[in-house]
Amino acid sequence: MKRLSLTFGLLMTCTILMMGQGAKNIQINEVLTDNATNIEDEFGNHPGWVELSNSAYSTYNVRGMYLTTDTSALNPALSAPERIAKMVLIPNNERRTSLSARQHIVFYFNSNPAKGGLHMALKSEPGKPMWIALYDGNGVDLIDSVSVPALPTDCSYARQHDGSSNWVVKAADAVTPGTENFIQVTETKVAKIKREDPHGFGITVLSMGVVFSCLALLFIFFTLFGIYMKHKQEIKEAIDHQPLKTVSKVGGEMVDLGHKANVVLKDGLQTKGVDKEIYIAVISMALKQYMDDVHDVESGVITIRPKQTKWTRV
Repeated sequence: MKRLSLTFGLLMTCTILMMGQGAKNIQINEVLTDNATNIEDEFGNHPGWVELSNSAYSTYNVRGMYLTTDTSALNPALSAPERIAKMVLIPNNERRTSLSARQHIVFYFNSNPAKGGLHMALKSEPGKPMWIALYDGNGVDLIDSVSVPALPTDCSYARQHDGSSNWVVKAADAVTPGTENFIQVTETKVAKIKREDPHGFGITVLSMGVVFSCLALLFIFFTLFGIYMKHKQEIKEAIDHQPLKTVSKVGGEMVDLGHKANVVLKDGLQTKGVDKEIYIAVISMALKQYMDDVHDVESGVITIRPKQTKWTRV
């Protein structure tokens, strides 16, 4: 009997510990206080809402837990029944309160529980800051809480991603009730430009900067190219107009002949066996012959020689 009691006690302790551990995995994930065009309830209304998420990989049922927006529930002097009186019970007869791994559930503010298990009499004023807390079923253990700032219409206050301790205000098009908070949103370049530069001043300055930069580059290029072409033309003209030594055939041959005569003369003097006068005579004859061959000397006298024929003058 004693052994059976001990076993039963251990089972109860383990069950309580497991339930307590499972409750710690339930978190307030996202809050929206001013709902104009966001999700609708079953009756076509747009109430504010709070989203709970199960951060564990096991299933946990949040029925019997409490939600409250009354900060007086934090008073440690309150007894459990007094604190529970300031809270709203998550109903037991709602099948959707059983959250599987990474699942979410949304409860509506300022609603009548008679409308359904997700409708709660939690007080929330649109556009004003609020505090919301999640308590365990004993009404004593605070599971999670968050102070929500005043939010614009259709904007929510949410964890940056599920399980994160960092909270951010999410724009109306980024609110994610009932799903994970982090969603990769693809934005076109045109939409990004419109969002970041609605009046077009930035794109105007950028466009003009590109145009003037291109014009400046073209000016520099053509200036340098013009300088290069100008110098190239000047160099070409200098080469074309450079005075060249026009040496005639006669003058060139005279210089060549004089060089050869000088060589012969030097050789004769070095040998010392040839008379100078012979060399001078040879050179003189060569010059005379060259001059006679090169120049066609005309005397200007026409010589007519008589020739005898059979014809006689009468």
